[in-house]
Amino acid sequence: MRKLKYIPGAVDLRIQEPFNLPRLQVDIDRTRSAQVGFTTSNVASDILVSLSGSFQTSPSFWLDPRTGVSYSVTTQTPQYRVEALQDLQNIPITSSAGAPPQILGNLASISRGASLAAVSHYNVQPVVNIYGAVQGRDLGGVARDLDRMVGESQKDLPRGSRTIVRGQIETMRSSFSGLLAGLVFSIVLVYLLIVVNFQSWLDPLIIISALPAGLAGILWFLFATHTTFSVPAMIGAIMCVGVATSNSILVVSFAKEKLQEGVNATGAALDAGFTRFRPVIMTALAMIIGMVPMALSLGEGGEQNAPLGRAVIGGLLFATVATLFFVPTVFSVVHGRRRIG
Repeated sequence: MRKLKYIPGAVDLRIQEPFNLPRLQVDIDRTRSAQVGFTTSNVASDILVSLSGSFQTSPSFWLDPRTGVSYSVTTQTPQYRVEALQDLQNIPITSSAGAPPQILGNLASISRGASLAAVSHYNVQPVVNIYGAVQGRDLGGVARDLDRMVGESQKDLPRGSRTIVRGQIETMRSSFSGLLAGLVFSIVLVYLLIVVNFQSWLDPLIIISALPAGLAGILWFLFATHTTFSVPAMIGAIMCVGVATSNSILVVSFAKEKLQEGVNATGAALDAGFTRFRPVIMTALAMIIGMVPMALSLGEGGEQNAPLGRAVIGGLLFATVATLFFVPTVFSVVHGRRRIG
């Protein structure tokens, strides 16, 4: 934890199981106890009854005959009579075998020490938890520094021990991996659906050629607005894929219609770019304008969903330009070569 304090952005660090809980260690002298007719069980049982009460070893209850309510009856040494170490040493120890009573100081030694204030387990394994929070910095940056520090400390761990990172960092990474897989799956699914619709493997590639520009626009806009890449931003990227693909379908489908009418590839691409300019712009602007209030993080708690709006705006700005200029260019080049071939 001393090393973790030097990570920028890591605050409120604490050990959940502190090691400084005062403890009194009672070491029973088995040889001496056996010589006077006592067993370790006799000594431990009398200590437990005196300090914690007989309810731990032999619970008993008293039933009130008038109300029918049962009450637990416990035998215990009053706490005000156990105020010093000498009082513990004077605890009487008895034996059922008829041995004369003894005091604890004659049969055991008592020493002071420290131990864990709490014992925690994770998947049955005992653990020591270091809790902390993040302030003034993104969680991903703190996680990278933490991973590096954990890797450097692995060589100093005792055999059988290991250091793992859990909490919100683990949740963040699982969410990112799941959403990234969802983004890739959405692109593949959109491509396969367009293949079925166009009955071609080449035209869908032309349509999704605008997606790299859209993804680049997302990263650029997040960087320009000093917004960290987060789960809402990933959701915005998936939304942007759908809108950008639909706009590209408008352009490519119109260009194919012109191509079937006998217009050359370049002319068909130019006609598609000019004719579909207004529908593409209107569709993109409707989404962008709708996301402006969210991107500005207006209202209480609006900053939580602001990355989603900013990702959609940046992705659609770049994807729209690519749809109107890059996609027709790719269409004319690909279909122009096919006709020449």
